[in-house]
Amino acid sequence: RPRKGTGCSFSQGGGLFVNVAIIGIGNVLNGDDGIGPTVARLLAARYEFPDGVTCEDFGTPGYELTTFIMDRDAVVLIDAVKLRGAPGEVHVVDGAELLKKPMPGVVSAHEPGVREALLNAEFNEVLPKVFKLVGVIPEQVESNEMLSPVVREAIPRAIKGVLQELE
Repeated sequence: RPRKGTGCSFSQGGGLFVNVAIIGIGNVLNGDDGIGPTVARLLAARYEFPDGVTCEDFGTPGYELTTFIMDRDAVVLIDAVKLRGAPGEVHVVDGAELLKKPMPGVVSAHEPGVREALLNAEFNEVLPKVFKLVGVIPEQVESNEMLSPVVREAIPRAIKGVLQELE
């Protein structure tokens, strides 16, 4: 239930999800790489999610991400991504795309950690039923605690992308 904005039903294909993780990934000290944690923090501050739904800033995880996502019904990652397009563009990538070999141009800034954690979860048969990445194309990833103006402007679109995946 949102503190502001519209509600989320947390359903997919007629089934209700009760164990959902929203995870912001990135380094807030590296400019636009901090988009994931920024969006996760804003979601946590602006929306009241039902029991079973967590929204966290996970920093720059490695294999430990596997233990956090295992046996979840759904996971939505938020991260800076290397994709063709203009800085500030928001893309939603299905989890199956992230697991393809080779990945067709979709690469999290936190590889191999994110992809390896997903492959580990898949191998151990604990991969979430639904897995999405809401990615924002960065303009600059360098030692700087500020998001670039174009990526800052993408925050509402990234929030909308996360919420749409949860409907």
